[in-house]
This record gives sequence, C-alpha cells and structure tokens, in this order.
Amino acid sequence: MLKNLLLSLSLLVFAPLLATAQTYVADENFDLISPPVRTANPDKIEVVEFFWYGCGHCYNFEPLITAWKKTLADDVEFHGSPAIWNKPMELHARAFYTAQVLGVLDTMHPALFQAMNVDHKKLSSEDEIQALFVANGVSAEDFSKAFNSFGVTSQVNQASARAKAAKITGTPALMVDGKYHVSTRKAGNQADMLKVSDFLIEKERAAKGS
Repeated sequence: MLKNLLLSLSLLVFAPLLATAQTYVADENFDLISPPVRTANPDKIEVVEFFWYGCGHCYNFEPLITAWKKTLADDVEFHGSPAIWNKPMELHARAFYTAQVLGVLDTMHPALFQAMNVDHKKLSSEDEIQALFVANGVSAEDFSKAFNSFGVTSQVNQASARAKAAKITGTPALMVDGKYHVSTRKAGNQADMLKVSDFLIEKERAAKGS
C-alpha cells in the first residue's frame, strides 16, 4: 500500500515535467533543410525569421517573436531576414536593411508593419518608403544614400538567396541553425512554432556540447 502511495505521489510530482518534455518530429512538426544553409557564426545557434511587412500573419506574429527573443540564451543569435518574391517585396527588404544601416530599426520595424497592415499603405515606391522614414525622423538625404547603397543591395541579395536555400514559400517562417524550417503549416500555429524552435535549439545545443 505504501509502495502504491509513493508511486502516486511521484506521478503527481513528475507529471507536469513529463507534459512539458514534448518531442517534435521531422516532416511532421518541422522540415529538414538539405543541404543546410551556412550560418553567420558557427559558434552560435542561429535563428532566422523570414517575414514580409505586408504579411498580416507576420504582423500578428511580431509581439510573440519580440517577447520570445528576450528569452533566448547567450549562445543563440537571432536575425530577421525579409522574404523576397517580387519587386515590391524587394523594396520592403531594402527598407529593412536601410533601417538597420541607419541604426533606426527599433523605430522603423514596427512603423513599416504599422504602415502596411494598419494604415493600409502599399509602400510600392522608394518615394513612399522615404516619406515614412522622414516622418520618423530620418533625413531624406540619409535615407536615399543608404537605400541605394552597395551594402544594402548586397544584403538584399543575400536575403533572397537565403530564403531560396531554405526553401521558404510562406511567411512567417523560422530557420534554426540553418538545418530546420519551422512553419505554421507543420507546427500547427504561431505559438507552437516557438515551442518547436525551442526544442530544436536545445537539440543543437546538445549536439554542440554547449
């Protein structure tokens, strides 16, 4: 009887832990990327978010991903990577990297999402994007110089190549350490995308021995 009581107590104690120890499976909960995409820093576990400012799902994902980034350990590096499938998306990718180069990404990232998803602006020209930057305190001259710079063009090209290599066909999507593609289609929903990514980060951490 005492043995049964102890067993019951142990189940009560460990049941919550067992419930959170979720295991996710390739092809069912996430996709393997083959060949893997080279990461920026092999000493870190890299997480890349593929997004588009005109994507309503990305707009809704933004508060979740912003909060989640704050929970990441020091051995994880997070990068945003705009998806590019057409000319307007290329302009929006330029806007992202322009904001990054000018050091105003914290201001312009939400402003660009707001403009397209709440204010219903198409941002389909350089002039329209420039007006948004100017409205947020960036000079027209600084914007134009950065927007058309070789550095921004290079980063846009790299983003396009990265999305193709990861076989990204929809947004938002996450890539973990260049090996795993996490989408709502496989994960189930946006909150579960983050749970799957946490699982994969831990998997890579164990593999790296860190």
